[in-house]
Amino acid sequence: MNSTSIVSFLLSGFSGTVNYRFVLFSLTLLCYSVILVVNGFLILTIILNEALHEPMYILLCNLCINALYGTVGFYPKFAFDLLSDSPAISYLGCLLQFFVIYSYVKVDYSILVLMAYDRYVAICRPLEYHSVMSVQRTALLVSLSWIVPLCCEAVVVGLTSTLKLCGSQIEKVYCENWAVVKLACSSTTANNIIGLISVSFYCGHVLFIVCSYLCLVKTVLKSKEGRRKFTQTCVPHLFCLLNVTCALLFDIMYSRYGSAFVLESVKNFMAMQFLMIPPILNPIIYGLILTKIRGRVMSLCMMLGQRFKVTREV
Repeated sequence: MNSTSIVSFLLSGFSGTVNYRFVLFSLTLLCYSVILVVNGFLILTIILNEALHEPMYILLCNLCINALYGTVGFYPKFAFDLLSDSPAISYLGCLLQFFVIYSYVKVDYSILVLMAYDRYVAICRPLEYHSVMSVQRTALLVSLSWIVPLCCEAVVVGLTSTLKLCGSQIEKVYCENWAVVKLACSSTTANNIIGLISVSFYCGHVLFIVCSYLCLVKTVLKSKEGRRKFTQTCVPHLFCLLNVTCALLFDIMYSRYGSAFVLESVKNFMAMQFLMIPPILNPIIYGLILTKIRGRVMSLCMMLGQRFKVTREV
């Protein structure tokens, strides 16, 4: 059997959801609705306010756009499968799904690196900030933060699509690359090498962020204004980084070293949480902590409330 003879994969991770499918379906719709609302609201807030057209807020806007991009590759299919008697996904659909989900993760890390660099320049080199983070350079960096991860994941998908497969059952609730690679009956050496390079590259992202924050901490200790800036703009960034890193580590550990003794429900949660927690918490964290964002969000809410009141009176 090879990859061309497989038309679909069975998603066996849904086997433990049969008795709770309608409850889980309702929770899934609620979760996805919250993701759409909080991220969409923050995107609109930044786009509609010229005062927020600064590098830090442009990067935050892209973080929210990426959350919408990544979750659209998971939630609609997941909700449909919850109501299906035999959850399955087509071969091409599987490749597309893990391309979207894991390119979303890589774009997330790329944007978080840019946010760390932006804060480093703003706090450690304030006089050079506007020349270093110019409109043209910000546009270039944002473009690269999307193009590079998308190209990296395209290479991964391309390699996986060449594998000869000897099975069609995926023990998860969605498609992911390692689950498909484990079904191969041909050599996966190239996949393992590219996977190692990819993981190393994005581990480098984390190291860059850590180093930039070490420099930041050394700088902010020297002044009260520096500490204020660090608290307002860097703390939410650290929350976001910790949030997505912990969620992703759970998924990687489960995918590669998952134990048969772990409950199916725990396995599913571990596999899904990086698609549930970061897309909801990131915009909420930034919306609550950043003064400019919080003020604009309150103004937009009041404006929408007044318009709704006028409409009802009419």
